[in-house]
Amino acid sequence: MLERIKHMRSRTRSNLITYGIVIGFYVAVELLTAVDLLSSAFIGQLVPICAYVMLAISLNLTVGFLGELSLGHAGFMSIGAFAGVSFWVATQGRIPAWLGVLCALIIGAVCAGIFGLLIGVPVLRLEGDYLAIVTLAFGQIIVNVINALYIGIDSRGIHISLRDAASLGLAEGGKVIINGAMGITNIPKASTFTLGIVLVVLTLAVVLNLIHSRAGRAITAIRDNEIAAQSVGINLTKYKLMAFITSAVFAGMAGVLYALNFTSLVSRRFDYNTSITILMFVVLGGMGSIRGSIIAAAVLTVLPELMRSFGVESYRMLIYAIVLIAMMLFNSAPAAIEWRKKMAKKLSAAVAARKKPARSGSGKGAA
Repeated sequence: MLERIKHMRSRTRSNLITYGIVIGFYVAVELLTAVDLLSSAFIGQLVPICAYVMLAISLNLTVGFLGELSLGHAGFMSIGAFAGVSFWVATQGRIPAWLGVLCALIIGAVCAGIFGLLIGVPVLRLEGDYLAIVTLAFGQIIVNVINALYIGIDSRGIHISLRDAASLGLAEGGKVIINGAMGITNIPKASTFTLGIVLVVLTLAVVLNLIHSRAGRAITAIRDNEIAAQSVGINLTKYKLMAFITSAVFAGMAGVLYALNFTSLVSRRFDYNTSITILMFVVLGGMGSIRGSIIAAAVLTVLPELMRSFGVESYRMLIYAIVLIAMMLFNSAPAAIEWRKKMAKKLSAAVAARKKPARSGSGKGAA
């Protein structure tokens, strides 16, 4: 019982630190903005930082805690973005702005979750490289479908075509929402840094509660050993789908947040490189580490701007690859693991040595 209480206290302390990092970042940015110490380039990156943090946390649920390699996160992000922004553009001037943004976020999350279910049922029966290949193909298929899609709205309702905008047959006063490869244009920007932080905290609350729940323990058990998990009665399909769909839902919501920060939206924003970038946040931050994913997503989103200022922006992917290989070696190489164990022992010994004189001194004083 005592051990359980200690574990709960440790978990609560760890969660509070994670929330504190996010809220502390928000307060620091607001204070620096108030005294005009932040550049306009950095301020323009605040919403993308929040979106990428949400994406990294949600993908970590699939890759870090479930142990399944998914390369289709940009596909779920694009589904949510186009579904939510289409609603936002179509309802401009008809409903209050706050309600439109809220509905857009919900629609983006639900649409991404539905596709997560449809893709997850067959795909999660695969393992390893096969799962990665299929999810990668899913992302590319979504991009190509959106490039060929034309959607408009008029007094008669919604019109869909795969030929061109003229074939929609819109009545007078009708509006083209998705215009093929041109995507969605003239989007009224609605994303704010405050909204982004609220969504990050919501993502954290859901994911942290999930991974520390009974379902979360089942998910990590599947990651550690599927056969052993199944032998004790864990439903593999149920818990795999739970993690995969939850991950897709928040990817869709992040896509809406990201898209509403721009005046135009094209499908090439969600290509293969985007999925790799999100996966890099998870790997560099540490698979299974929510706090690491947050820090990695924030740092690597700002890094390209710093590289641009130093004139090395064209080498961004090369630098990412080198850092990724270095992190994988640090996490997996036997020599690196042994070195980390030695450092942990030295640190614990140093902490124990500090505590002993304090205890002995207090004992003498009491005597």
